[in-house]
Amino acid sequence: MDRPKIVYVMGPSGAGKTRLIDYARRKIDGSLPLVFAHRYITRPLGTDGENYVALTDPEFALRKAYGLFACDWQAYQWTYGIGIELVDWLNAGLSVVIDGSRAHFAAQRLELAPIVPVFVGARRELLRERLTAREREDAQAIEERLERAERYPPTDLALINIDNSAAIEAAGESFVRILADAAPRK
Repeated sequence: MDRPKIVYVMGPSGAGKTRLIDYARRKIDGSLPLVFAHRYITRPLGTDGENYVALTDPEFALRKAYGLFACDWQAYQWTYGIGIELVDWLNAGLSVVIDGSRAHFAAQRLELAPIVPVFVGARRELLRERLTAREREDAQAIEERLERAERYPPTDLALINIDNSAAIEAAGESFVRILADAAPRK
């Protein structure tokens, strides 16, 4: 049997990572030995559709102190983490998709399994439109996110790039093929 992998999805805010992951989740729907990890975030639940576990800062700190995160990072004013449960999933023979951080990718080269790094990008003007539409930040915060996107361009030679500037189906089908290739085979 192939060894399970970690599919590490990253890209700038507004690139559509959440929509892409949701598209793949619906399309795959349990048909592959692959699971999608939830992120733990110190941000209150919003209405933008992102599927995450909201924690307070003290809750996050407690979980971190007890070693309950495989990786964690800070971006903007929030703290993010991927739960240690991914180790159990890998040990069970499942590949795991995580929504990670491009700024912290190199530091998070998890030694738990081979990593398939996927960079999701989109045109700058589209990033601005998407960030504005989700109504989570003001204009200054959106500009800061766009500037951050330019500070962390995709430079790792191992990155698989997906342009998510067009209809979700185009990028979504590319992503589903990547996930099918990352799923372990018997």
